[in-house]
Amino acid sequence: NDMMSQYEYRSQANKLQEEKEYFEKETAQVKNDLNELNTNLSTAEKFAREKYFMKKDNEDVFVIIREEKKD
Repeated sequence: NDMMSQYEYRSQANKLQEEKEYFEKETAQVKNDLNELNTNLSTAEKFAREKYFMKKDNEDVFVIIREEKKD
């Protein structure tokens, strides 16, 4: 192989290594979040309220949609 091909292969390998490290960190974070949701009732309740707008029977939910400011 010529030098140009070697350079391209090395660049591609470096990029793939960076992606691998990124996804390993993301996977670890998701596992941590899942463990927290499974073991901590208040965290699970907060997640359900924020993500799915769940509420208790005696509560009302208000969703506030903020408009983007136009310059």
